[in-house]
Amino acid sequence: NGLKGYYLPLLPMPDVFSSGRVSLPTLFSSWPIFRNICVRERVTIVHGHQAFSIMCHENLLHASTMGLKVIFTDHSLFGFSDPSAIHMNKVLNFTLSCINHVICVSHTSKENTVLRASIGPEHVSVIPNAVDTTKFTPNPAARKANCITVVCITRLVYRKGVDLMVEIIPEICSRFPHVNFVIGGDGPMRVALEQMRENCLLQDRVEMLGHVKHQDVRDVLTRGHIYLNCSLTEAFCIAILEAASCGLLVVSTKVGGVPEVMPSHMIKYAPPDAKEMVEVLAHAIMHECKDVVPHRFNEDVKKMYSWHDVAARTCKVYDRVAQEVPRNLLTRLRRAYHLGPVFGILMALYVAIDHLICQLLCVLFPESEIDVAWDYPLPAKVPVWG
Repeated sequence: NGLKGYYLPLLPMPDVFSSGRVSLPTLFSSWPIFRNICVRERVTIVHGHQAFSIMCHENLLHASTMGLKVIFTDHSLFGFSDPSAIHMNKVLNFTLSCINHVICVSHTSKENTVLRASIGPEHVSVIPNAVDTTKFTPNPAARKANCITVVCITRLVYRKGVDLMVEIIPEICSRFPHVNFVIGGDGPMRVALEQMRENCLLQDRVEMLGHVKHQDVRDVLTRGHIYLNCSLTEAFCIAILEAASCGLLVVSTKVGGVPEVMPSHMIKYAPPDAKEMVEVLAHAIMHECKDVVPHRFNEDVKKMYSWHDVAARTCKVYDRVAQEVPRNLLTRLRRAYHLGPVFGILMALYVAIDHLICQLLCVLFPESEIDVAWDYPLPAKVPVWG
């Protein structure tokens, strides 16, 4: 389909220093390679994702220095008081000062990003995620007979509410002898779940799958009747959408953008409190899950969400941004300087150095000496997905 990927030789940070595999912050090391790719592929718009991606922040700045149009998509919610959020908000404030447009996955995420990055809401669009309902289809035959299975597939980290799961599962198992749990995913808090399973003697009722490959997620989901989401913060939560598409009733914490995802007949909410979650889940086990028609859930999700619609709305943002005039160096320096008495001066210096390096690269590696990539021979009708 013409999609091309480049792998940059950047050193990743160890997992002990980060929650995922992110590149080591070097500010300028990827500059020559990134510029070569942009010239070679005749790039006009650079679209970055994820606030914690170091490579995203660095290359959005480089793209702005090259005069390219820049778009950023934010997938997460952040607070305003803890040290990590304060640091990240300051970095995002600087990065989005040179941005053309921002895309958020929910209205809650939009409000959060506007406040954190101090940008005008007119520069932010809301385009939710979607799910491929042809791949996440129900299969009632995969469910175990004479019992109710509660499924949870998530990263086993604090923000995903593992502490709540440790309290919820023993209580539900003691109330309902016919209820089993299937937990997929891995992470630093997996030990807490395994200890709970051993201490409560639930080895035969709580199945720990570990890491689940993306192509196997649907097979795990179809084994269940109810999907449990205990997240403490979510901008959208595509996992509950995949579960509903597979015909599962969703029980979720009412946090972030989760209430925007699905109508009330497909999801039951509870505050992020173990006792409240237990009561809502117990009520769903006794009443709501019996009335679920899996294929009807799949049809409802299909009517609400489509990746084709997401692509079309994103293309409208691209068309809008393409008409904008690139910001000159003086404007970018002024915006950076106004970020703060100390941080603003440092960021203005960063912008100036980035501009000087760009000019140096233009002398050492002129665009005329960079081979331009051939256009991919696309067929007459290119499928958007598949």
